[in-house]
Amino acid sequence: MNELRIGLVSVSDRASNGIYEDKGIPALENWLSTVITTPFSVETRLIPDEQSLIEQTLCELVDEFGCHLVLTTGGTGPARRDVTPDATLAVADREMPGFGEQMRQISLKFVPTAILSRQVGVIRHQSLILNLPGQPKAIAETLEGLKNQQGEVIVAGIFASVPYCIQLLDGPYVETNPKIVTAFRPKSAIR
Repeated sequence: MNELRIGLVSVSDRASNGIYEDKGIPALENWLSTVITTPFSVETRLIPDEQSLIEQTLCELVDEFGCHLVLTTGGTGPARRDVTPDATLAVADREMPGFGEQMRQISLKFVPTAILSRQVGVIRHQSLILNLPGQPKAIAETLEGLKNQQGEVIVAGIFASVPYCIQLLDGPYVETNPKIVTAFRPKSAIR
């Protein structure tokens, strides 16, 4: 069976120039290692907010490294240098609008400026590419969703749908730690 391959891309002019430490990739690696129970490998990139470089990086991770899932962090706002969604859409075969809609729904529970986010989800060949927020706390909330004090899910995080999407794209069967995120699949797709 082929191993799950995940690409992580942090898009930041300042972090890529060493002005401050990148927190996106470490936050993603830590979160993924606590949630995914299936063996997986990670390929990481820290790059500046340059659309052509983001496009090139996404294509490399999907086309050359065969990543089943690529998660980007940063560069999704309205500022002129925020071009991650533009680059993502430029390399996409198909858009998956539900991912962006759900990420904004989750973030709106915390900040009214969530409507300024341009995060997108797309498919390129056999890979799912998702633009996540830049802040580690927001990354976890977006992936995990919101739970009440009893631990019941109030707003589903986007990661609950990721394993089944990867499965539908002929990728590996991905299992998760249900205490953090329960991977949702129709009964017919459960192994």
